[in-house]
Amino acid sequence: MAGELVAIDALGPNGEYRTRKTELICDTAGVPVAELSMVPRLFVIRSIAAARKVQPLGLDARMEALDRAATLFRTQRIAGLDFDSYVTLTQRISGLPMSVARAGVDVVAHSLATAADAVGPARPTGATTDWRTCRPGGGAVWTRRGDVLAVHAPGNAPGVHGLWPQALALGYRVAVRPSRREPLTAHRLVLALRQAGFRDEDALYLPTDYAGADELVAAADLSMVYGGQDVADRYAADPSVLVNGPGRTKILITTEHDWRDYLDEIVDSISNLGGMACVNATAVLVEGDATPLAHAIAKRLAALDAEALPTAPIATARALAAHLARKAAGTKPILGADQVVDDRGDGNAVLRPAVHVLSRPDVDVINVELPFPCVWVAPWSRDDGFAPLRNSLVLNVITNDDDLIDAAVADPTVVNVYVGRQVTHHAAPHIPHEGFLADFLMRNKGFIRADG
Repeated sequence: MAGELVAIDALGPNGEYRTRKTELICDTAGVPVAELSMVPRLFVIRSIAAARKVQPLGLDARMEALDRAATLFRTQRIAGLDFDSYVTLTQRISGLPMSVARAGVDVVAHSLATAADAVGPARPTGATTDWRTCRPGGGAVWTRRGDVLAVHAPGNAPGVHGLWPQALALGYRVAVRPSRREPLTAHRLVLALRQAGFRDEDALYLPTDYAGADELVAAADLSMVYGGQDVADRYAADPSVLVNGPGRTKILITTEHDWRDYLDEIVDSISNLGGMACVNATAVLVEGDATPLAHAIAKRLAALDAEALPTAPIATARALAAHLARKAAGTKPILGADQVVDDRGDGNAVLRPAVHVLSRPDVDVINVELPFPCVWVAPWSRDDGFAPLRNSLVLNVITNDDDLIDAAVADPTVVNVYVGRQVTHHAAPHIPHEGFLADFLMRNKGFIRADG
């Protein structure tokens, strides 16, 4: 069996590194498909130190290498896998629908080619990127806050790896700790970057255990981590860590709009990307009776083909359904927890959508998000105020009430505000996700060069 496994080696400052300590990677049916090298904490420390010693490649060299990497990522046989084989294996491991897995890896390739365009909108208009072009009377230079960025990557979708290459564009060296839920994309990406012209020290791939992960954050200048509320709470007070936490994305429809006119966008917001992303709608609030809307959503979601839904090991699927049942106590199930687990008979289960109606927008319930299309539908009134809408990565307000839009934009717990006919998962380089990444990576430094 070992000879049939895909070898996923660590990628340190001196090339590929196959460790004695490895971990089996299985697909969602429990079949072993790969063997992941696991590096010790000392290797992490030494790798970060090596990355810190090298100066960044020049700007033109970085841009050219990112562009080449986009092509290599899509077209080359890398680590023994051609592109289609890589996508297929990624889908098997992650449980994503195939269409979502393929769309995610396309996002990665596109993000490599557009990394320079993505960092540009974050630069203040009054700042320059090179002190040599600073105006005679002085001004601001936009410069890095550090040299090495650590990334604790999530495993919910390949597309998340489209973000951190922006750090390479800005001159950072990047060390990625992959998720064991989906280790292939980061591995392929780092190898493509190296083949495209980045040095081994510029892009590191460091699979490691929790102790090594803590060391990675401690050793790097800045870190980007992903996780739930526990992760957000752990790093909340650390200015060197950017946390990509829970999504809790919501849609609100006020009374002057008929929800029937927006049903396509609502269902798409819930179910696109397999319902697994932080930008998928977790709650839909409507000013008025929520029950007809909940039934309409459930009818659409129930008709989804299995190919459009995520899969999980049967034990994981049952645990998710049990968790949903506990959280849904006191709500009215339209598509309840009892029908979530669609056992395929091979150790694998499709996660069927869930829809529940609440009698009021209980924040402890509507902020519960799960990695499949699962939505809470509740009535909302002006007396409820803004509290149920808070703590949202994306809040889509379908309203003509400018005061409500003002409140959404002003609220510090609402990260992004979309208004009107817009799916919540929409993304573009010029639109920040949790702010622009460059907001975190860069700073403005005053600069004056006086003659004489």
